[in-house]
Amino acid sequence: MRNQAQSPHLSQAMAHAAKAVEEVLEQVLPKPHGLHGRVHEAMRYATFAGGKRLRPFLVVQSAGLFAVNPENVLRTAAAIEVLHTYSLVHDDLPCMDDDALRRGRPTAHIAFDEATAVLAGDALLTIAFEILAAAETHPSAEVRCRLVTRLAQAAGSNGMIGGQMIDMRAPDSAFGADEVMLLQRLKTGQLFEFACEAGPILAEAGSDHQNRLRAYARDMGLVFQITDDLLDVTGTAEKTGKAVGKDKDRGKATLVSIHGVEDARAEAGKIARRAVAALDAYGMEADALRALPPFLIDRES
Repeated sequence: MRNQAQSPHLSQAMAHAAKAVEEVLEQVLPKPHGLHGRVHEAMRYATFAGGKRLRPFLVVQSAGLFAVNPENVLRTAAAIEVLHTYSLVHDDLPCMDDDALRRGRPTAHIAFDEATAVLAGDALLTIAFEILAAAETHPSAEVRCRLVTRLAQAAGSNGMIGGQMIDMRAPDSAFGADEVMLLQRLKTGQLFEFACEAGPILAEAGSDHQNRLRAYARDMGLVFQITDDLLDVTGTAEKTGKAVGKDKDRGKATLVSIHGVEDARAEAGKIARRAVAALDAYGMEADALRALPPFLIDRES
């Protein structure tokens, strides 16, 4: 990936955050035990399947703009990662996107079975809130409640789940750019927004910080989704780790199908520059966040 080579600080920061949050995930996810151990195996199979750990990275970086206890940061990062993993497990189910490949290996319902995958997804969703509600996540019960509430909003029917509902309707609907952007903002962008708002929430910083980082996350999420749609058109299963060409096969509108590859890439560039500008109030501590939107444009997976 070109931007990885050009931004060693970003790639190192992402790798460091991924390693740190995986150590916490190892601790908070239950080890397989008892007659119900199979669901624990499926939870771990889905969670430790690799990936960029982008949402935990955003939590770490947004908290890095403030003085936040590292344990508080990493537990919050672990919570959003298990919730994100639940969404992938359920998205891959036959009743949803019906995908057999995720991150280069069989999806959870293929590796186990459909019922186990449903239960594993449910368990990952609920443990996310168990992690956030625990006293180890923050000494202030008010802060923990704010985290729980904001993640519930981001993941719920007016957030990620609402976006998935629109996505399920997309193949049979004549969506234009506005509808596609709403879909993307809800399905993908809401979790990015929570990840970036988590820093100021943990720091008990002012609402102006939440607003700035939410604006950054909203645009960064659009860049991520546009490039994801570009990969569905221009990528390969070997590089992306999942099936490609599915949007076209389903007749689903995307910004790429509406604007074409080159115009969609140009739009992603414009939005990336706007995302970077939202961080003007922060110093060098925000450099990794600034480097992320351009990096996403040229990603291959």
